[in-house]
Amino acid sequence: MTIQLWLFSFRGRIGRRDFWVWIVAWAVSMSLLFTLAGNQMLSTQTAAFILVCLFWPTAAVVVKRLHDRGKSGAWALLIILAWMLLAGNWGMLGGVWVWAVGRFIPTLIMVMMLLDLGAFLGTQGENKYGKATQEVKYR
Repeated sequence: MTIQLWLFSFRGRIGRRDFWVWIVAWAVSMSLLFTLAGNQMLSTQTAAFILVCLFWPTAAVVVKRLHDRGKSGAWALLIILAWMLLAGNWGMLGGVWVWAVGRFIPTLIMVMMLLDLGAFLGTQGENKYGKATQEVKYR
């Protein structure tokens, strides 16, 4: 699989190694982006533009990894749900519900997705989403 297919196509399957390569690259990029924006070395508009540009490759990698696990790409919507719950103002709920809805449930979703995509083997051989996983050719 080429780098272009890996980052921009939603078809096919990728293994754990290529998934983790993207997750590490994404985490480093986000850390650098927020550090530069926080130190006023990068405008907020530029940082937001870069953040939005990284959504497509991240979605493509996650969907292909879900396909390798034999699951529909729609499962990636759980990650969006987790981000929405984290960003919400749950003070109206009061008590332990603020913590449960605003922190615990999103964290649980993210950890479970990371475990599912990053730790477990994909289906062996061909499945309904394509042939066996193809390693990305980084050169």
